[in-house]
Amino acid sequence: MVEDLEWPSVPLGLLRQARPWRTFRWFKGQQHYSGTYWSATVGDHVIYESRLELGRLLFAGFAPEVRQIVAQPFLLKAGVDGKVRKHIPDCLLLTDDGPVVVDVNRGTDLRSRKSLSPSPGRRRP
Repeated sequence: MVEDLEWPSVPLGLLRQARPWRTFRWFKGQQHYSGTYWSATVGDHVIYESRLELGRLLFAGFAPEVRQIVAQPFLLKAGVDGKVRKHIPDCLLLTDDGPVVVDVNRGTDLRSRKSLSPSPGRRRP
């Protein structure tokens, strides 16, 4: 585990090898739909927390520019209004154009919660 790297300085090889930062528990009656998805892009299972994430993984699996999918890839820490905010993105797509951080949310969630503004979005090498 590597900590406290600035986003532009993170080596792509380190991102490519990242294991999920957290895993999920499944239990009867849970409110969300977690699971694993077999990804031909990765050649292995990829975990997801919701049907929205599963949908995004399906799109990524068919995108020819996506070379690698890493679920729950890292803990993002950012200072916002004098407080340290922490967040684990849903997945990281390593594409021909560089890494893409993906965080899927319903539109209502975006309007009702505080975010890590400004969003880290895309990073081009």
